[in-house]
Amino acid sequence: MNKQKPKIESEHIVYQGRIIEVVRQKVILGGEEKNFEFARRSPGARLIIPTPDKKILLTKEHRLEVGDYDYRLPGGKIFDTLAEYNDFLASGKDIADAAKRAAVKEGIEEAGIEIEDIKLFSISKLGATMVWDLFYFVVTKYKEHVHGQRLEEGENIEVISVSFDEAKEMCLDGRMREERSAAMFLRFLSSQNWKIK
Repeated sequence: MNKQKPKIESEHIVYQGRIIEVVRQKVILGGEEKNFEFARRSPGARLIIPTPDKKILLTKEHRLEVGDYDYRLPGGKIFDTLAEYNDFLASGKDIADAAKRAAVKEGIEEAGIEIEDIKLFSISKLGATMVWDLFYFVVTKYKEHVHGQRLEEGENIEVISVSFDEAKEMCLDGRMREERSAAMFLRFLSSQNWKIK
């Protein structure tokens, strides 16, 4: 049986806010025209930062969406606006380079470090009806930034250093509330290729 891949005929932004947009796509599927809708958000970058003393750098910040403090992998958005993201999508360029640049920038801003070597660990896909990819990088070499963090206005982020075991407990007991990051950090811990010597 010869199955044809779906072909996107057109895409139209139905609604665009500051962070989220709703997109309608016309798709040819099995010879028929169908319309699909999904929400899209600009992708983000997250940093897994092992320290020389075999700990991990995390951030502690108050998050409106959870109404409390959250422990997180440092990171942020790859593009500042949806318009910038959409222009990038139209360019056909590889997003991995933009994600890496954003990760290095977030290293200074949120963690107060200058990244000297970084490797892409994994990309987390959110789902079919909400497109929001997160790019996870492992920082293999860094130094502290001479001026520390460069937080954006209104950000209150504390950098903490915890043991791998404590970070694992934070993932499992819910103190790290960004579930995708908790899962990705646990995957990092179990990966033989990334074992910290």
